Amino acid sequence: MGRTEYWNDPAAPKPNTLVPACGVLAVDDAGRLLMQRRRDTGQWALPMGKMEIGETPAECAVRETLEETGILVEVVGLVGIYSDPRHIVAYSDGEVRQEYEVTLLAKPVSGRPTENEEASAVGWFTPDQIEALDVHRSMRRQIADYVEGTMPHID
Repeated sequence: MGRTEYWNDPAAPKPNTLVPACGVLAVDDAGRLLMQRRRDTGQWALPMGKMEIGETPAECAVRETLEETGILVEVVGLVGIYSDPRHIVAYSDGEVRQEYEVTLLAKPVSGRPTENEEASAVGWFTPDQIEALDVHRSMRRQIADYVEGTMPHID
C-alpha cells in the first residue's frame, strides 16, 4: 500500500482516522541510530507502526522494530509524543491519518539489520550521516529532539 505525507499543506486531504503509532529511536554503543528505508515512500525513517489492541506502547515499539529491522531492542526512555494536526498521512486505500506517534528511546539487544517487506534497507547511522539521507521532516524533528537533548517532547 502506498502513502503520501503532507506537512503544513493546505491542499492535504482531511484526516478520517487518528491511529496510535509507536516506534523507537534505537541507539547502539557507538552512538549510531537505527534507520530503515521505507518501501512505500523510499524515505529513511525510524522503525514505527500501528499499535494493536492489547499492546502497550513499549510492546508495540519493540514488535515493530523487530519486524521492520531485524533488531530486538529494549526500551530505556521516552523521546516524545508527536501529534501534529498539520502532519497528514494519506494511504492508497483511502485512509487519511493525522499524526499520532509515541517515540521511545531504546538500545539494541540482539539481531542484525535485515531488509524485509517494509524496509528496502536497514542500518546504523551517525547523526551526521543521517543529515545526508532523505528523511521526512517529522522524523527529523524526532531525531533532533534526541540529538539536541530536548526530549521528552509532547506536542
